[in-house]
Amino acid sequence: MLTHLLTHRFFKARTLCRSTVLLLAAGTGSVLANAGAFDIGVSPSRFEVSAKSGGRLGQTLEIFNQDSQPTELSVRTLDWEYSEKGELKFFDELRPGSCRPWVTLERKTVKIKAQSKATFRFQIDVPADAAVTECRIMLAIEGVQPAYQAMVQSGGASLALPVNGRVAVAVYASINGAQPVLSMSQTSVMQKDQQSIASVTVTNSGNAHGRLDGALDAKDASGQSFELVPDGTPIMPGQTRSIVLKPRALSGTSEPKVVFPIKASGTLDWENGSFKVNAEFR
Repeated sequence: MLTHLLTHRFFKARTLCRSTVLLLAAGTGSVLANAGAFDIGVSPSRFEVSAKSGGRLGQTLEIFNQDSQPTELSVRTLDWEYSEKGELKFFDELRPGSCRPWVTLERKTVKIKAQSKATFRFQIDVPADAAVTECRIMLAIEGVQPAYQAMVQSGGASLALPVNGRVAVAVYASINGAQPVLSMSQTSVMQKDQQSIASVTVTNSGNAHGRLDGALDAKDASGQSFELVPDGTPIMPGQTRSIVLKPRALSGTSEPKVVFPIKASGTLDWENGSFKVNAEFR
């Protein structure tokens, strides 16, 4: 009656993650479609924990039904990948080196009354012979129809049918002290949707994912002052990624329209260090 999942460290989020979208699962990928009747929130929006060989760690997730009707949800785990281009893929089948067998979920389905919440628990049991590594699992909370029934009818085989809603919660586990090692090689300007975007190129030579934080003081060609903030997406071990720097008004309330070139200076932080930046984006 129990399934699997896993986690790491460094995403301080206790924020509410809410979904009203319809997600179609197709084995190795995901496609967003039009919204269905699915108004579910979770907290935290991701887990990041640390554990050692032979250790046991219990975690708790809160699931909120924000609809005016009761709902029944299925809970399962998925393997996943996040590419250097920022593409997310889910996998029903166990991937090589998957840590899903380490994790036990307390149950497969959750019933929640209207405008109510439920507490969901899972447990991580790290094998005694586990190496220094990061285990990454996605916890999928889905509408029972047709996700859970399809799994039952297929004997738990790979799901390739529409799911009427999904909230995916990333869980990271740093095992035996696994950690990122980030280095920044250059600043540049990317072109996306015919728009210029400031970015920095970062390589992770460590054995756990890392993220950039912090903000740069910036001024554009029109004399407008604002901040450049890294997008905070993960940089996986072995990856080199271009991390977007998003303009943020000094009040922190809106995204200003900027005119290149941009001069920026300050510090971008990561889990175990920081990068000093003094650059012109043109």
